[in-house]
Amino acid sequence: MNQLHRSRPLVIFLLVAFCAVWFYALGARVLVPTDEGRYAEMGREMVTTNDWITPRLNGIKYFEKPPLQTWMNALTFKAFGFGEWQARLWTGLCGLLGIGLVALSGRRLYGGAVAFGAATILASSFLWAALGHVNTLDMGLAGMMTLALCSLLIAQRNDAAPSERRNWMLACWAGMALAVLSKGLIGIVLPGAVLVIYTVLARDWAIWRRLHLVAGLLLFFAITVPWFVLVSLRNPEFAWFFFVHEHLQRFTSKVHHRAGPLYYFIPILALGLMPWLATLPQALWHARRDSTAGFQPKILLATWAVFIFIFFSVSGSKLPSYILPIFPALALLIACHLQQAGRRGVLISAGMLALFAAAGLALLPRVAAMAGNAYEAPLYRDYSWWVGVTAALVLIGSLVALWQARRSVQAGMLLLAITGFMGGQMLMLGHDPMGRYAAGVNQLPALRAELTPQMPLYVVGRYEQSLPFYLGRTMTMVQHADELEFGLQQQPELWIPTREEFMRVWTRHHASGTAAVAILSQQAYEQFVKAGLPMRVIGADPRRVIISSLLSPPSRKST
Repeated sequence: MNQLHRSRPLVIFLLVAFCAVWFYALGARVLVPTDEGRYAEMGREMVTTNDWITPRLNGIKYFEKPPLQTWMNALTFKAFGFGEWQARLWTGLCGLLGIGLVALSGRRLYGGAVAFGAATILASSFLWAALGHVNTLDMGLAGMMTLALCSLLIAQRNDAAPSERRNWMLACWAGMALAVLSKGLIGIVLPGAVLVIYTVLARDWAIWRRLHLVAGLLLFFAITVPWFVLVSLRNPEFAWFFFVHEHLQRFTSKVHHRAGPLYYFIPILALGLMPWLATLPQALWHARRDSTAGFQPKILLATWAVFIFIFFSVSGSKLPSYILPIFPALALLIACHLQQAGRRGVLISAGMLALFAAAGLALLPRVAAMAGNAYEAPLYRDYSWWVGVTAALVLIGSLVALWQARRSVQAGMLLLAITGFMGGQMLMLGHDPMGRYAAGVNQLPALRAELTPQMPLYVVGRYEQSLPFYLGRTMTMVQHADELEFGLQQQPELWIPTREEFMRVWTRHHASGTAAVAILSQQAYEQFVKAGLPMRVIGADPRRVIISSLLSPPSRKST
C-alpha cells in the first residue's frame, strides 16, 4: 500500500467529512417498522414511566431482550428530546466505535496501513454502514462484541506489557458483559466458543493463563447481574421466558417464525460486504497460515468470523442483521490481505463493484414493477430513479477507482470505499418515502386532528410499531397480540382479545357520544363494514384504515 495514511491533514479531513455524513444520515429518515419503531417507543415509555428496570412496549411488559439499548435511547431522549436522530444515536455511535476499534487494533498489531485499510473497509461495507443508521439491537450487540474482540487482540499480542494486557482484558470482559445486556447470553457464549476453537486450532493453550479470569469474571458479573436480579424480583415470570423461550427455544426451534435455509446468510454476506466481497476468499484462505509465534491473531479473527456465521446459519431463528458481528473481523483480515496483495486486490474489488452497478442498471425496470398496488406504484417508480442514479454513480466511481488503483493502491482503495459508502447512503435516503408509508406517518395529520390525550385509541388486527412513538402514546391492542403475547398473558386487562368484544365496546362509544379512534387492518375494516359498525373514516392507505366513533368531526373550541 502507499502512504496516504501518514498524511495527518488528509486523515483528519476524511474523518470529519465521514462523521458529518454519518451523523446527518441518522436523522434523515423516519423510523421504519418493526425494529426502529419498537425500540424508540420502548425508550420513550421508559422515560415517561421512569421505570428503568422493567422494559415495556405499548405499556405491556416486554422481556424479549435485555435493556442496554432501551437505557441508551431513554438517556438520549432525556438529554436531547424525542426524534429520529436521537433514536438512532446509540446505534450510530456503536457503528463508529467498531470502526475506531478495528483501526486501533489494526495499528497495534499490524501498523498504520492495516489500521487505515481496516477502518476504511468496515466503514464502507454496506451492511455495517446501513445498520449503523437503523435503530436495531444488532448494531449495539456488534459494537459491544467488537469491543470484546479488539480488546482481546490488543491484550494478547506478544509485545503487550503486563499492565496493558490486564487493562485490555478487563475491557474485553466489559465488552462481553455489555453484549449480554444488549442481546442476551450470546454476548459471552459466542466469544467463549470462539476462544475454545481458536485454542485447539492454534494450539495456543497458554492464552488461558493470560485472560485474567478472576478479575474479568468479577467485572462481568458486576455489570450483568444487578439488572437480572432486579427484573426477576419484580417480575417472577421473567426468568423462564428470557432464558428458556428467548434463548434455547429461539435457537433450537422455529417458535419465532424466522426460519430460513442453511444458505440464508450467504447472499446477505455477499451484498453486505460490498465493495470488498472479491477479496474475502483469499483473506480467509491466507489467515489459516498465521506465522506469528505465540498468539496468532489471524486465526482468531478467521475463527470468529466463520464460527459466528455457521452458528447463526444453523439456528432456527434468522434475520439479516444477525451476522453483523463478523464484519469487524473480516475488515481486519481483508486489510491484512490487501497489504500483501496490493494493487491486484483493489482492482478485483473495483471491477466486481462495477459489474454489480451495471447489473443494477440492467435490472432497473424491475424495481418500479415491484409495487403491490396502485398506491405503492409511484413510490416504487420514484425509488427506481434513486436506484438508477445511485447505480450510475457507483459504476462511474468504481471505474475511477479501478483507474486510480493502477497508480496508487491506497488512493484506489479510498475512492472505492467512498463510492460504496455514499452509494449505500443514497439507497437508504431514497427509500424514505416507502418507509413513511410502512410506518404510517403520512396519517399523522389526520390522527392528530382527531385525537386528544385522553381519547381511547385502538389498533385492530395489526400492531403499529412506529406510530406510538410519533403520537407519544400507547394503543389498546385488539385481537392481534403479535410479539406481545407473553406480556399480555401476564397483563390481560391491557387488551381486548376478540373483535366481537371490541365491536361491543366501540358501539358503546358511539351510543354515548364518546370520541374514540381505531386503526384497523384492511380485513378488519371490511368485516366491520359488513357488520354495520358505526364509524367515520378519517384516514386510509392499503395497510391501514383509521376510523372515529363520531360520525361528525368533533368541534374544537378556539383558545
